Amino acid sequence: MNRKWTLLVTFALALALLVAGCQAQAPAPAAPAAEQASEAPSEGGEAEQAMETFRIAIVMPSSTTDLAWSQAMYDALLAVQAEMGGEDALEIAYSEGMFQVTDAAAAIRDYAAEGYNLIIAHGTQYGNSMFEVAADFPETSFAWGTATDTGEEQGLKNIFAYEAAADQGGYVNGVIAAKLTQSGIVGVVGPVEAGDAKLYIDGFQNGVLATKPDAVVNISYTGSFGDTALAAEAANVHIKAGADVLTGSAQQVVGAVGVAKEAGVYWLGTQSDQTSLAPEIVVANQVYDWTGVIKDMIQLHKSGTLGGKAYTITLENGGLKMVFNEQLDIPDEVKAAAQEAIDGIIAGEIQTLTE
Repeated sequence: MNRKWTLLVTFALALALLVAGCQAQAPAPAAPAAEQASEAPSEGGEAEQAMETFRIAIVMPSSTTDLAWSQAMYDALLAVQAEMGGEDALEIAYSEGMFQVTDAAAAIRDYAAEGYNLIIAHGTQYGNSMFEVAADFPETSFAWGTATDTGEEQGLKNIFAYEAAADQGGYVNGVIAAKLTQSGIVGVVGPVEAGDAKLYIDGFQNGVLATKPDAVVNISYTGSFGDTALAAEAANVHIKAGADVLTGSAQQVVGAVGVAKEAGVYWLGTQSDQTSLAPEIVVANQVYDWTGVIKDMIQLHKSGTLGGKAYTITLENGGLKMVFNEQLDIPDEVKAAAQEAIDGIIAGEIQTLTE
């Protein structure tokens, strides 16, 4: 009896193993499905492409912490990176302190050779070099500012350009200066008489005189974007001439703000928020916000449009922002006058530049 039972158990186990073996071999015909997937990769390919890291490189004349021209763009890149989901979504590389155009040209070409999607030449002095590289890398997008030339006349289709209507915030700062000055004398420390610096200063002067026609606006250009010693010297000259409100443009202004702080003279900033340099005397700042420009360039590149568009940031489109120093007790009358100027500029009722 036990022997018969053992034989039955053995037979049952053998039968079970035979059935399991047949079932294990069943999935073999599934191979054609893999072939079908390889023949139609469009959906998977698009998903994979959408997940690819977008790569931006920027070449700058000054540092990422200059509280002026370069920092405004770098801060915008960081903001876009955070919005996109971090470094996995947007990679940022940068070369700062590129005062020598030849060094900048080499950096631009290196970034292009390394396969970056968008290369920003953050300075008009880099234009010629960027155009040469762009012609050699037609599948790469390039951008430069402040400028409006997208290379169309040269037959290039992969260049974006951007500029700031700096005269608008300059005008508003001029209104503020006119409301704050007790001496009736205002000083301006300019870098080079060109680009957004000149726009800002022209707008500032018009804002002062439109608000206080008998005011004196003394303007000096140092001839340098980054010489803080020259800017400090210019600020001293303005203060000795009676100026009790100062403004200026470019990364050089760090020197001028330091002098204004020592003298207890108000300062009005542009490009980036300069409040941290001297919270006790910086009243307001025109801040460049390039985030909208960067996001649009990324979107266009991804859709196959590699260039051909010029951008202008303004008070109306939010690319220019007026930021008051909340640590200062600024009279309501001054803030109201500034807001009235902003509204008038956006509505087209105030012309910030004269013909």
